[in-house]
Amino acid sequence: MDNTRRLTPQETRSRRGQGGNALEPSALPRGHDPERTRQDILNVATEEFASAGFSGARVDMIAERTRTSKRMIYYYFGSKEGLYLAALEKAYGELRAAEMSLDVAHEPPAAAMRRLIELTFDYQEAHPEFVRLVNTENMNCGRYIEQSEAIRTLNISVIDVLTSILQRGQEQGLFRSDLDPVDVHMLISAFCFFRVSNQYTFGIVFQRDLSSPELRQRHRTLISEVILGWLTQKPAGDPAAAPGRTRRGRG
Repeated sequence: MDNTRRLTPQETRSRRGQGGNALEPSALPRGHDPERTRQDILNVATEEFASAGFSGARVDMIAERTRTSKRMIYYYFGSKEGLYLAALEKAYGELRAAEMSLDVAHEPPAAAMRRLIELTFDYQEAHPEFVRLVNTENMNCGRYIEQSEAIRTLNISVIDVLTSILQRGQEQGLFRSDLDPVDVHMLISAFCFFRVSNQYTFGIVFQRDLSSPELRQRHRTLISEVILGWLTQKPAGDPAAAPGRTRRGRG
């Protein structure tokens, strides 16, 4: 049983800023690569927290898998809570970095939106550990993520990208006028997230193999078409959407 007193995330950050006192740098092994060790620990910790949840993950197991020690882990992250929060920040940071790598500023709005939807779909399909970590943090009622200024800052980036795409689409008369970028982000995330988070229960109940390449591609196209269809649909109450009216510019 792990009886070591664990620091709060705030204490962890304080220690990081002070260089930490759980293990003196002079005590580190010769030839030690601090950044590589830290990343190795984070990678394994992400897998452990994603598979076992926060309560089920064991620092002992993470130390064993990375051939380090609990003392070394606490030197880098201060506590199990600090390690978990770092894993969350890493997971969100990598997704946001993938989104920001898209160069869609000069693409037509509909094409730019489709690329963003497809990237979200592909990323979550390829990184189920992200989905599991988010599920774990929701079971914690957001207890740790609310302490992370880094994650809040990171998430602004995707909203900025969405805002730019939506505004260009509205200016060109392609997208409906009542769009909220956060709502659109939620819609994209919900569709893509569900396929990963519920793949086993949904697959068993409806006898569908969601890992099938054919079904995956069909859903990838379906999700893009559904979201784009909603974005280009006139809002309820708009005279242009009244029955019998011809909607111009739609072919």
